[in-house]
Amino acid sequence: MTDPRFQRLALLAGQAALDAFAAARVTVFGAGGVGSWCAEALARSGVGAITLVDSDLVCVTNINRQVQATGRTVGQPKVEALRARLADIAPACAVDARERVFERQGTLAETAAAFGIAPSVYVIDAIDSLGPKLDLIETAALAGAPLYSCMGMAQKMDPTRIQVASIWETTGCPLARLVRQGLRKRGFKGDFDAVFSTERLPLHGEAAALCGSGRCFCPPEARHEWCSSKKVINGSAVTVTAAAGMVLASLVLRDLCRGAAGGAHG
Repeated sequence: MTDPRFQRLALLAGQAALDAFAAARVTVFGAGGVGSWCAEALARSGVGAITLVDSDLVCVTNINRQVQATGRTVGQPKVEALRARLADIAPACAVDARERVFERQGTLAETAAAFGIAPSVYVIDAIDSLGPKLDLIETAALAGAPLYSCMGMAQKMDPTRIQVASIWETTGCPLARLVRQGLRKRGFKGDFDAVFSTERLPLHGEAAALCGSGRCFCPPEARHEWCSSKKVINGSAVTVTAAAGMVLASLVLRDLCRGAAGGAHG
C-alpha cells in the first residue's frame, strides 16, 4: 500500500517509480541554499536513503534561503537541523547526517570509500568551493556514480533562467567556466549534467559590509570565523537557490523513473 504521504506522487509517477525512489540512495554534498532544498524535495518524494555532508553551522544570514535555517536552529550544525526536519517529513527515510567537509582522503578511490560514493549512489554536488568541487566531480566519475552538479546561484533573482546542460556546454556562468578550466587542467575527460544560470546581477556595496567585514550577526556560540576572512560574500535569493535545488532533485527522480520504466541512467 502506498504511504499516504506520497499518494499524489504515485498518481503521477506510478508505483514502480515510487518503489525505485524508496530503494534509491542519494548523497547531497553541501546543505546550503541549494543542497538543503534538494534534500527536502528528495525526502518529500519518498527517496529511501539520503546522506547529508556539510561541516557548517546555521548562521542567521542563512535564514533567507536555507530550508533548515530558522530562528530556533541558528548555531546548530546544518546537517543535524536538516536531518531533524526530514525525519518529520518522511520518517521512513534513512538520513545520515555527516558534519564534515568534503575533502580528498588520499587517492580518489580512498575518497570514494570514505564518503560512500559508489555506482549505486546518486551524488548531488552543491559545493561552492572550487577545489573540493573538482575533487568531488573526479571522485564520482572514478566511482561510476551518477552525478548532478550545481554551478553558481548567487547574484541572481530570476529562476526561469536556470538551465541544465553538459558541463562542457554551460555558458555565462563564472563558476562553470572555472570548473571547465579546472577539469581540463586535471585531464578530466568525463561528462555530467550541470545546473547553471546565465544571470549575474551586481553586488550592492551597502549590503556587502554586513558580512565579511569582521562583524557577525549570529549569537556568540554560532559565529562563523570564516565569514570575516572571505574577500567577497555574494548575495543570494531563495527563489533561485531553491529552484536550483528542485531541479537537481528532479534530475534524480526522472532518472529513477526512466530506470523503473526499463531505461538506463542518464
